[in-house]
Amino acid sequence: MSEQKSRLLRARRRRPAAPSADQSIANPPPALPTPDAAGEFRSHVLELGPDLAGLRLDQALARLLPQYSRARLQGWIEAGAVQVDGLVPRGRDRVLGGEQVRIEARIEADLQVAAESLPVDVLYSDRALFVINKSAGLVVHPGAGNVRHTLQNALLALDPRLSVVPRAGIVHRLDKDTSGLLVVARTPEVQRALVEALAEREIERHYLALCLGVMTAGGTVDEPIGRHRSQRTRMAVRSDGRDAVTHYRVVQRFRAHTLVRAELETGRTHQIRVHLAHIGFPLVGDPVYGGRRRLTAGSSPELTAALNGFRRQALHASRLALTHPQTGKQMHWEAPVPEDFAHLLEALRRDLEGRQ
Repeated sequence: MSEQKSRLLRARRRRPAAPSADQSIANPPPALPTPDAAGEFRSHVLELGPDLAGLRLDQALARLLPQYSRARLQGWIEAGAVQVDGLVPRGRDRVLGGEQVRIEARIEADLQVAAESLPVDVLYSDRALFVINKSAGLVVHPGAGNVRHTLQNALLALDPRLSVVPRAGIVHRLDKDTSGLLVVARTPEVQRALVEALAEREIERHYLALCLGVMTAGGTVDEPIGRHRSQRTRMAVRSDGRDAVTHYRVVQRFRAHTLVRAELETGRTHQIRVHLAHIGFPLVGDPVYGGRRRLTAGSSPELTAALNGFRRQALHASRLALTHPQTGKQMHWEAPVPEDFAHLLEALRRDLEGRQ
């Protein structure tokens, strides 16, 4: 036995190993949890190939099991839920190649967010995911000032097993007052796959946005976005921000407004709102980024009333397309604009027709 492997084995013996397979049979573990239980079990048997030699164990496991975060794998190692050649290792132990790994771990439930029975518009569901049509005014997940009545609370009531999935399976967010489509993963493995697909720009997200001003043509905004330097609740175009790309094209022009279809390549906070305001076309109803109500001379009473009554940014996630992480099937969904948005668009069209 090499000196390196001897040191590795001595390090692993510093902590006792978990029960062997024979001991587990003699003392069987508790029954698998029901949907209301505090966690679910995961079992894996792996071999660390020679291509992983020299990596830390936690790094090697992260490559072999990309459906779990590295933090979760490190937690399992520290908890003694991972055995390497029958011994309990440390995360920093180096892989030699050829080791056998057994993982018997529990994914703990997040009990900090309570389930609440709230209405949720589910457009699609299977064992892997939900597609939700979120209503305007619904906060996606708890935060400062919004610890209850969020989509995350509602999802936990819809499927209690989501308590073992980070953020109840939410893959991407929509602002509170933005309506439309978002995808929710129903297992940690599916969530990991969808988050990676999102990062690789493999999930299509199209939005309908009503802007102040009349655009002459569509285009692309490729400007980095970061936190506003003095107003921390706002985002801004900043040279030292994170890359952000928004494509937009004109759907319909009105006398003083433009309806555009925007497609995200990246998913920065407030991205469409910031980018369109940056080029001089802020969203209707968006006081944060300059979209306060503007009435055009000669506006019809109907349009004036519609603009006065529209109390949110005019942004709707209208189309979502992705590759199903389990079946590999290409899937897409569309959601029409909600009633308040549709009413405003109709008032704009009538106002336009009345001037032609």
